[in-house]
Amino acid sequence: MSPDLHVIDRSEPGVSIADAIRLLSERYGPFDRAPRLEPAHEVVFTILSQHTSDTNSSRAFRRLMDRFGTLEAVAQGDVAEIEDAIIPGGLARVKAPRIKQVLSQMLELNGSLDLSFLREMPLDEAKAWLRQLPGIGPKSAGIVLCFALGMPAMAIDTHIYRVCKRLDLIGPKVTADKAHDILEAAVEPEQVFLFHLSFITHGRRVCRAQRPHCGECVVAGGCPSRDQFVAREGAAGPAASFGANGHAASPSQPPHSLPAEGHAP
Repeated sequence: MSPDLHVIDRSEPGVSIADAIRLLSERYGPFDRAPRLEPAHEVVFTILSQHTSDTNSSRAFRRLMDRFGTLEAVAQGDVAEIEDAIIPGGLARVKAPRIKQVLSQMLELNGSLDLSFLREMPLDEAKAWLRQLPGIGPKSAGIVLCFALGMPAMAIDTHIYRVCKRLDLIGPKVTADKAHDILEAAVEPEQVFLFHLSFITHGRRVCRAQRPHCGECVVAGGCPSRDQFVAREGAAGPAASFGANGHAASPSQPPHSLPAEGHAP
């Protein structure tokens, strides 16, 4: 079997991807499926979210919209003014010209910043359309399509990538970019949203890069990486409970999206 295709063959011991989605979504859900942003706004927000925290990128997005009012105004705006508005998000000198360039290219290609037409396209074509924009890679395209347009596009961030490798759902030599296609083919379309939010939440709360909390993990029984971490850290015991129903204390939101009190474009 190819090391890239662990996700397809489940003759080996371990947890299946379907069971992992079910267990993790029961643990951390329910998840709010309502889009926070329009697609073009989500494109800008994904640029702002690169290499910074959710809090900083949210502040930068709000400042940008408060300053300009509309994305059309941002597209016509001065790069220095855009840069000043998004300073809280970090890397403002890189992100400001990129945002202006992306918006300008969307207007040139589409005649407007309404990207709802992508919903009517085959998934591969919609992804290709977004990826022609500067700085929009597989993860950013997946976020826009999944969370702004409700399409079953995969978005693999560092937390999801780590959890999938530890669960042996992708092979050890699979790159993050390649993981998008492998996992998108392996996850049922109606489960992509749950996959993303449950896996990213698990990676942030429990299956951390350093010192994962294996004693709190609901998929530890099928995790081929558990023993090495337990031996190293001395972690043991069954998965900790989140309460009587096994759910998180409150609904989880997409980690890359604005919180409920954020700017509504």
